[in-house]
Amino acid sequence: MDLPKHSQVPDAAGHPQRVAITNVSPELNGGRYPIKRVVDDEVRVSADIFADGHEVLAALLLHRTEKQTLWNEVAMDPVENDRWQGAFRVASAGQHVYTVQAWIDGFRTWRRDMIKRVEAGQHASVDLLIGADLIAQAADRATGAEAVELRKLAETVRANADRDVGGAAEKALDERVARLMDRYPDKRLASLYEKPLRVVVDREKARFSSWYEMFPRSCSPKPGRHGTFRDCIARLPYVAEMGFDVLYLPPIHPIGCVHRKGKNNSTIAAADDVGSPWAIGSRDGGHKSILRELGTVEDFRALVDATRQKGMEVALDIAYQCAPDHPYVREHPGWFRIRPDGTVQYAENPPKKYEDIVPVNFDTQEWRELWTELKDVILFWIGHGVRIFRVDNPHTKPFSFWEWVIAEVKRDHPDVLFLAEAFTRPKVMYELAKRGFSQSYTYFTWRNTKWELQEYFTELTQTEVCEYFRPNLWPNTPDILGEYLQLGGRPAFMARGVLAGTLGANYGIYGPAFELCENRAIQPGSEEYLDSEKYQLRTWDISRPDSLRDWLARINQARRENPCLQTNAGLLFHSVDNDNLIAYSKSTEDHSSLVVVVVNLNPYQKHSGWLTLPLGALGLSEHQPYQMHDLLSDARYIWQGPRNYVELDPAVAPAHVFRVRRRVRSEQNFDYFE
Repeated sequence: MDLPKHSQVPDAAGHPQRVAITNVSPELNGGRYPIKRVVDDEVRVSADIFADGHEVLAALLLHRTEKQTLWNEVAMDPVENDRWQGAFRVASAGQHVYTVQAWIDGFRTWRRDMIKRVEAGQHASVDLLIGADLIAQAADRATGAEAVELRKLAETVRANADRDVGGAAEKALDERVARLMDRYPDKRLASLYEKPLRVVVDREKARFSSWYEMFPRSCSPKPGRHGTFRDCIARLPYVAEMGFDVLYLPPIHPIGCVHRKGKNNSTIAAADDVGSPWAIGSRDGGHKSILRELGTVEDFRALVDATRQKGMEVALDIAYQCAPDHPYVREHPGWFRIRPDGTVQYAENPPKKYEDIVPVNFDTQEWRELWTELKDVILFWIGHGVRIFRVDNPHTKPFSFWEWVIAEVKRDHPDVLFLAEAFTRPKVMYELAKRGFSQSYTYFTWRNTKWELQEYFTELTQTEVCEYFRPNLWPNTPDILGEYLQLGGRPAFMARGVLAGTLGANYGIYGPAFELCENRAIQPGSEEYLDSEKYQLRTWDISRPDSLRDWLARINQARRENPCLQTNAGLLFHSVDNDNLIAYSKSTEDHSSLVVVVVNLNPYQKHSGWLTLPLGALGLSEHQPYQMHDLLSDARYIWQGPRNYVELDPAVAPAHVFRVRRRVRSEQNFDYFE
């Protein structure tokens, strides 16, 4: 339909509705939660739309920003079996609203039947008068020159209904008339879907980002000296050259002295032990203060600015927990649980005890004051240039708090992003995403076999989950050194880096531990690092020749240069006749960007197999060769047909990341691959 851009929805309340609108998609939990998109994304909406009888229906997809009052209209088209679809683009960050409207189209129904009468040679003067009335009514709804045109047409058809039936019918049935009538339909009895549905629109980095986690205190080039923000600035070229665009810092606040942990999580700290950054707060301040050894607020702002100049952003850790000597404990004891002996309840996961941390009591009667203060913590750091927050253990705080605080922050700062660090039960992780988190940690760290990866990523990308849950894949974190990395050595790190960077549009690594292949656990069966940075200073030799820095740089370059790797859509797993090899592709809708990835999941042995690609689904011809350009090694292979041989030796490289290039003919009449 050729429609006006904006409209107000008429109120047909109280009148029996003939058009049914059901099964609208996407719709989360009956409209309780919004779906997620990024700026300039297309939102595709479908619905079952039908009515009694055989009259022609019309339907609109209505959408607007939360602050607008007028709806933008997009015509919906019937697909099959009463299923209709339409789409709109979201042009700005923030909340958007959409719904569906449908009605019986009297003119389109009249026009359909009139064409049949004319073709049958019937005398239809009375029917022409009915059409003239419909056109005259539309003229009353129209404005300007179009209103005049419709009114004259109605008069002409009415005047010639008896003496020139053929001529009058030809004028009334003209395509331009149909388009004009579509612009001014009679929607007085239109049905409106029973609820407005919402879209949260974020900036592009919510969908596509490459994170690098780094402890500022371990950035010192001198062993044993505490690192500073200035040392971090000196480290920025190293991070930028690997192609990461988010620099994530663990908590930068004063660290508690009471029950401070020592090296390797010892409950007895030596005088020079620095403690865990997640034990936040001391007499020097709390969540709005900076650890003095790192520098000043001005130094932090300098780091934020320097990071931005390198094309990156700083992400800051938000951990709503306190050391026993945090000022909150003294100033607001009602925000914490007090044990019968008068002491503050510390954190524990029996039999484990975390005496250096006391959790906040969200069940306090002073919850309003608590919530306001915790929101102010985020706003404080926004005021110092931070726009991305990694939230520690959000699953141990109320869902309602996160829904409230994220909405409050994004109302005035729609560009702010939140990453949920919640390694917990699936429904809890999904609920946090629905309540507002922009990105989420995943189970990727523990998905190592072919069938586990295929099953998990099919769920994340091809079910309703993809409407609200944006996975951020981490092969390691300061808390998690998986068995696969512990035992598989350098090839395991290489393989997991490729999987994280190509299966997910958002991924991150904890470095320099990752690129230096740090795989020493504190004891067998543990995922805790030996000599963990969480409890002590570390000095990293980032110039080591065995570093994976170049490998990671090639992965990130492939991600930047291939749009298909910048989204989770378009992921397809492919058949390869060896369970040690996993193969998948990512493609844009028009197949202009197509990447095929093959990974040897066995870090110890060479494996080979025959890979079968569904050429038609990938936009490739069975009769034309295509070039497989390995973006990791720069090697190029010519393939033809769906079935081709692959072989990967983990001692050399455990993965291929192929950019698929099609054969084209130049103006000079020679073939090349593009």
